[in-house]
Amino acid sequence: MILENYIKDLLFRYDCVIVPNFGGFVTNKISATFQEDSASFSPPYKQISFNNNLKGNDGLLANYVASVEKISFEKATNTIENIVSNWKKTLQKEHLIIEGLGYLTLSENSQLTFNPTKEINYLTSSFGLSSVTTKRLESKSKNVIQLPIKNTDKKNLLTPLLKYAASAVILLTVGFAGNNLHQQNKQKNTIASQELALEKKIQTATFTVTNPLPTIELNVVKKVTTPFHVIAGAFQFPENAKKKIKQLEQKGYKAKIIGTNKWGLTQVAFKSFTNRNDAINALYKIKKAESKDAWLLVK
Repeated sequence: MILENYIKDLLFRYDCVIVPNFGGFVTNKISATFQEDSASFSPPYKQISFNNNLKGNDGLLANYVASVEKISFEKATNTIENIVSNWKKTLQKEHLIIEGLGYLTLSENSQLTFNPTKEINYLTSSFGLSSVTTKRLESKSKNVIQLPIKNTDKKNLLTPLLKYAASAVILLTVGFAGNNLHQQNKQKNTIASQELALEKKIQTATFTVTNPLPTIELNVVKKVTTPFHVIAGAFQFPENAKKKIKQLEQKGYKAKIIGTNKWGLTQVAFKSFTNRNDAINALYKIKKAESKDAWLLVK
């Protein structure tokens, strides 16, 4: 099983994917940028970083592996642990290359350094977009020298009679054109005035409804989804699940049955959440205070 393929799939949908007992790959959206040296524009993308403090199993990766590989959650968790163990052994000798994500290096002070790859853009809204290179526009100054032009050819000069004739023709042409333009503007103004009067009549018109329809009131209830569940256990018999709920309710938990899994076991949750971060925080607290076997289910 290639674990990095599952991590990459989840990074397209989530901003954080935690590899249990190893670290978390966190993404941050970066806006479109312009590289002045290459005169190119780059589309928005998700910048990947690595946080080795995020080591708790939030259930996201294990659940996804279990659903794709069609294995149990426990088996998926054990498989991930074995892969992480091999990753740690590799880091002791050389840098660890995680295809499609980048590579990790362990320093002499046992500090991890992550160098992300830029080959894949995990921002789905930028799918299909690539960098665009533009052409620079450079202004070129030209010295323009104007030389005086003298025309001494008397044959090209118009006589006073020809000047007057040309002026008369121009005036007549302008006169006819001006008259036509005046008539067109007058017609347009008349049509505009008629349209404006009709619009005012429509705006001031009143309508009387003799038999108005009764008012209908609709009570719309907004359904709140809670896809994140901190699981307390899965039971073969529903009676045992109900007993577990009563025990958790006595301890102050808002426990409930969230259905059955593909093995037919009834699943009981400590609490369900609408926000993933709230669910993860609650999971860590429950692991410390209540049960180490608690895990996060995402529906």
